[in-house]
Amino acid sequence: MKVNLLAVVVAALSSFLLGGLWYGPLFLTTWQSEAGVTAEQMAAGNPVVIFGGAFVLALVAAYGMALAVRAVGSHGALSGFRDGLLVGLFFSATTLGINYLFAHRTPALWALDAGYAVLMFGLMGAVLGAWPAKKAAD
Repeated sequence: MKVNLLAVVVAALSSFLLGGLWYGPLFLTTWQSEAGVTAEQMAAGNPVVIFGGAFVLALVAAYGMALAVRAVGSHGALSGFRDGLLVGLFFSATTLGINYLFAHRTPALWALDAGYAVLMFGLMGAVLGAWPAKKAAD
């Protein structure tokens, strides 16, 4: 199955745009409180490792989402968005929920992180659904 790699990069970048808003002005204070992360801890991290690693992981997720969008036959941004929401809800949110239960994390932290994951996959699905796949070589 052929995948449009430029669309995958744009989809991965979309997760950064959403994450910048989600974990920035929208929910930063709540997330820091629920996760137990101080401003000093955030400042002490290596941004190249953190953002570089996050982008590589976003690329892997976007590539997988591109495969899923093509496999289910999403055509257009709306159906891609719907399918991405389903992937985020049924796979990411549930996996986070299982992990957070065993780690004794709060429901509020799960709601924040799972909400981001669901919307991230929805946004990726919209980008990938709207962008045509490359044609397979005959």
